[in-house]
Amino acid sequence: MCGIAGYSLSASSTVERTLAAQALLAGIAERGADAVGYAFSGPGLHVQIHKQRSGASELLEEILLPLNATETLLHVRDYTKGHPRIEANNHPIRHGAVVGVHNGVIFNDDELMLEHGFERAEPEMTVDSEAIFAIAEASDASPEALEQLRGSMATAWLDDRRPGTVFLARGVGRPLWTGEGREEFFFASTKAALEVVERYLGVKLRKREISEGTLVRVSAGSEIGRDRFRPDRNFQERQLPAVRAPHEGRSCLRQLASLAAL
Repeated sequence: MCGIAGYSLSASSTVERTLAAQALLAGIAERGADAVGYAFSGPGLHVQIHKQRSGASELLEEILLPLNATETLLHVRDYTKGHPRIEANNHPIRHGAVVGVHNGVIFNDDELMLEHGFERAEPEMTVDSEAIFAIAEASDASPEALEQLRGSMATAWLDDRRPGTVFLARGVGRPLWTGEGREEFFFASTKAALEVVERYLGVKLRKREISEGTLVRVSAGSEIGRDRFRPDRNFQERQLPAVRAPHEGRSCLRQLASLAAL
């Protein structure tokens, strides 16, 4: 059970970019400790990715985002397919123009890659999540194209061809929450992670869970579009507990409290 989070901010938002990313990461840290990573972009910035094979506690204090970072993705991994010793399997994942994070399991990823003639971004990659971002790139984020994916999914991605836009999609079997402020749009796997953001950034968020079968587009801290799709529910999945690394959650929240006090 992985954790995803991120934000879209208006250029004039006074939210401190690095602290916002740290708060989100601390909020999802308990959901996995096999790998951790983040990506960011903004006006004049190409999408930049950092990931490492560790729990979130080893990365939290090292996060540093520029003042013009207006889009950020974060991920903690509890891996299923694609061993974390191969860095390309860890998130955020780049496939062509798309960089994304995913919580869930896609069961027909190999079939989709073969059917569409998609090549793996790196030869050793086996992670199932890449199929999401390959489909998103090839279809230009068509909601109908997401119906080809069979499995559980809560996901978010950036697209080099659509600067300033964050895409969120929820299929089935995984939660995805949003929190909207005046000039800020946050998302995370849990409502509790958004409450961490409120506590440490001093913002008030309108929190809502995204419905299954929904694709949302966000830019400059506001939702700009929403579409529906029919997720494929024809699969069975072994249920895992949502909290996979409670020690990481506790450690990161302690670190966050210290960082916020500086």
